Amino acid sequence: MPDPAPAGTVPGPDAPLPDALSGHWVDTRAPRSFRPFLKLARIERPIGWWLILLPCWWGAGLAAIAAGRPYPDPWHCLLFLVGAILMRGAGCTFNDIIDRKLDAEVARTRGRPLPSGQVSVAAAVLFMIAQALLALPVLLQFNRFTVVLGIASLVIVVIYPFMKRVTNMPQFVLGLAFSWGALLAWSAVFGRLDAPAYLAYAAAIAWTVGYDTIYAMQDIEDDAIVGIKSSARYFGNHTREAVALCFGLTALLSGMAIWLVGGGPVAWLGYAAFAGHLGWQVTRIAGASAPVALMLFRSNRNAGLLLAAGLALDPLSRALLAG
Repeated sequence: MPDPAPAGTVPGPDAPLPDALSGHWVDTRAPRSFRPFLKLARIERPIGWWLILLPCWWGAGLAAIAAGRPYPDPWHCLLFLVGAILMRGAGCTFNDIIDRKLDAEVARTRGRPLPSGQVSVAAAVLFMIAQALLALPVLLQFNRFTVVLGIASLVIVVIYPFMKRVTNMPQFVLGLAFSWGALLAWSAVFGRLDAPAYLAYAAAIAWTVGYDTIYAMQDIEDDAIVGIKSSARYFGNHTREAVALCFGLTALLSGMAIWLVGGGPVAWLGYAAFAGHLGWQVTRIAGASAPVALMLFRSNRNAGLLLAAGLALDPLSRALLAG
């Protein structure tokens, strides 16, 4: 993993950003003129769209169990995948437009396309609109209730970039946005929202606050200098305990959702693996360096997949046994 650029320097247009995957095709094979836009959409940092997608798949799995279906709707799961990538890209582009001056003052972010001057603000706005327009037909594949619900999430997306200026817990607002898919996946099946959907949504919010606090540990010193607020700064020496509380709430709320839909042994097995992974992360937080914090943050893709797999395979296993 490359080190952040020294203070006062800006990486060149071909330099990988500090939290990008090493050797990603965006940095090695994409046409050079496209690279700044692909980086605006965070294509070389796929963990973001995974963390948006996973609550969608949790909700789809819970809905399949509750509806007595043998597995989550594959078409819905594919739409959520495409939508997560597009809306994550549009949201990140908007975030970078708003934060371009702050990003220029933080070592980890000063090489991003906007603060480094690789992309103009006007071009970034057009790129953001294009991504949103591509995402719209994806949303329109669902029932009317889900379409309206999806559009409503834009309110949170718009206010999120400003939260780090006014609250010590911008991670909570991020959780409201990133977890919305748990609601969408349930409403896509039932055309309404019920208690398991709300519990899954709340679990995903707590999960987001926990993992994004770990992520924010990378920037504590720079954030303090430029005045950016974050949960990692707010919790300070109690960060490990705070993340443990968030992950504990995640386990409690997701377990309640599984219980309400009547989840079987495979769902609980996935849940146990998920909870165990969260516990492992907590044991590694104290004194974690920036590379370790980034590794722990990224590991939440695997944690979320464990739960998603349990929820998806549980109704299938029961259907096979019954047949």
